[in-house]
Amino acid sequence: MALPKRIIKETERLVSDPVPGITAVPHDDNLRYFDVTVDGPSQSPYEGGVFKLELFLPEEYPMVAPKVRFLTKIYHPNIDKLGRICLDVLKTNWSPALQIRTILLSVQALLGAPNPDDPLANDVAQRWKEDERAAIGTAREWTKNYAHDAA
Repeated sequence: MALPKRIIKETERLVSDPVPGITAVPHDDNLRYFDVTVDGPSQSPYEGGVFKLELFLPEEYPMVAPKVRFLTKIYHPNIDKLGRICLDVLKTNWSPALQIRTILLSVQALLGAPNPDDPLANDVAQRWKEDERAAIGTAREWTKNYAHDAA
């Protein structure tokens, strides 16, 4: 089945003009399915980590948001144990004007700015609010343990 031009264009742009700290490579056998890596932003508990994600463009894309999920284990109030991400642009604020790169930049920004007031992982958010330093310490530890050598 032929891919829509838009997906081809977006994919070409991701390859020719990559986003710093982010890679997104489509699978050879399914060009709607991408292997993604996101570098943890500097000055964040995820600094130094390389996180693997998967991104899938549903048939209805761009009318519906891509499906994005963390494959690397991460301690973050907005990302649950299954790797699902609580991010407005993937849900209520999705717009067909957004692109794969916009979404990946938003995911990277979320790593730099966890929001315990809109949690997906309630236990993590609770800890973030009660003892932010300890939560950040755990996030750093998990980054060290799980988010290295993802290449």
